[in-house]
Amino acid sequence: MEFDYVIVGGGSGGATLAGRLSEDPKTTVCLLEAGGKGDGLLIRAPAMVAAMVSGRPKINNWALKTTPQPELNGRRGFQPRGRALGGSSAINAMLYVRGHRKDYDEWAALGAEGWGWDDVLPYFLKAEGNARGADGLHGTDGPLQVGDISEPHAISPAFVEAGKQCQHPENHDFNGPTQEGVGLYQVTQFRDGPKRGERCSAAAAYLLPHLNRPNLQVITGTQAHRVLFDGPRAIGVTHDKGEVRARREVILSAGAFQSPQLLMLSGIGPGDHLRSHGIEVRHDSPQVGQNLQDHLDHVISYHSLRPDTVGLTPRGFFNMAKAGVRWARTGQGLFATPFAEGAGFLRSDPGLERPDLQLHFVAGIVDQHMRKLHFRFGYSCHVCVLRPHSRGQVTLKSTDPRATPRIDPGFLSDGRDLDLLVKGARMTEAIMEAPALAPWRGKRLYPHDGTDDAIREDIRNRADTIYHPVGTVRMGGSDAPCDPQGQVRGVDGLRVVDASLMPRLIGGNTNAPTIMMAEKISAMMRAN
Repeated sequence: MEFDYVIVGGGSGGATLAGRLSEDPKTTVCLLEAGGKGDGLLIRAPAMVAAMVSGRPKINNWALKTTPQPELNGRRGFQPRGRALGGSSAINAMLYVRGHRKDYDEWAALGAEGWGWDDVLPYFLKAEGNARGADGLHGTDGPLQVGDISEPHAISPAFVEAGKQCQHPENHDFNGPTQEGVGLYQVTQFRDGPKRGERCSAAAAYLLPHLNRPNLQVITGTQAHRVLFDGPRAIGVTHDKGEVRARREVILSAGAFQSPQLLMLSGIGPGDHLRSHGIEVRHDSPQVGQNLQDHLDHVISYHSLRPDTVGLTPRGFFNMAKAGVRWARTGQGLFATPFAEGAGFLRSDPGLERPDLQLHFVAGIVDQHMRKLHFRFGYSCHVCVLRPHSRGQVTLKSTDPRATPRIDPGFLSDGRDLDLLVKGARMTEAIMEAPALAPWRGKRLYPHDGTDDAIREDIRNRADTIYHPVGTVRMGGSDAPCDPQGQVRGVDGLRVVDASLMPRLIGGNTNAPTIMMAEKISAMMRAN
């Protein structure tokens, strides 16, 4: 089989790219995805994120693990990544966050020319279909459906009030003129029609409605092995079921872990590392797999005195069963929420020009990515450092394409991240102890004596990712693996379009920015 473009990975980048490129009926596109179609009930029902993100069992989830992390007391971290059309947008909390405008100006300053805030805003607007209406910062006509949580749990507005009691401003739009404050997230969710209340993954927005296009072929359940070359030019991909050829380009959209893995398996990466695995070096690109950044997250949880949160109890199961029936009929109710409803973007110091901490408030107990269950009603608040100084790397374990790569996030390898996370934990504790949450406040999980040393040890014992790995095939100047159009340096006809392109982690969740990147690069490609 031969197509103009072959895309590896149907996640937020790949699904968006395939949808946009195939709008031109003269352009043929093939998309390879290791997982399934991404349209099952577990994905469509927002509340069922709880059944997928833990990876027990591995439902629509690669459920990857990191190397032991020295600064986390030698623990191996857990890395849920979506394995279905839609990728991680099929199993995430659906939160629509762009980050701070200065994040993108910093991308441009780091060598990613054309990626400053004024350059990327038009593509956020192009993607967005926001129920609140259009203005200078929001679009209404895009395929990605965005709106307010229709019926948040009662405790979520109480969290916002608790934040205000701690002198944090209320913010009704974290993608508006200012990011700082506390409020409720907007989510990527269908708001009307037959899909009302369903998750709007990247695949649901850009790909699934167009599977009948004669110029688009989507092959699920097959994993890519290597990129094929004819001299210096990429001409196709081998995969579980054979191979597929590309007349114009091969595009890797396999994510921050597996895009660098595919490049290295194909001979593009750090030369000495490739030779140590017996791989012929096609292009020595030392930065492939380097520059890994992620948001390390610390969770503070409480038992709830009230049964209107989420709980693994007979009453809690009954509540969710009722909510599931209502959602199936109307698309509304507690089954339409991803549970992570409350938001906070805080400055650890009032002298900072932008928030450096993010909070996710959840109407349930989240412990070890829901891998450790608590049979009580409860609630949790996550805090993470938005722009970590620590850097990690992705390398090969073996030449077997089905083997997972070696993932070393290097969490807390720069001590500044731990110092800031301690400050963030203290600010989060203050909100959780504020009067507005008193009607719910029961026993705290993992209490400590309140000293900085105790907080540090609690972080080392329990902190882990909140699912935002980026940067491993960064775009930038001549020393970066990719140029600002995502084209891989040193070869022809090969491009990367996913979060691995980000030069630096943005100050927020990464799904909306990844979709924006695919919108922007697809426009570049179609203009050529």
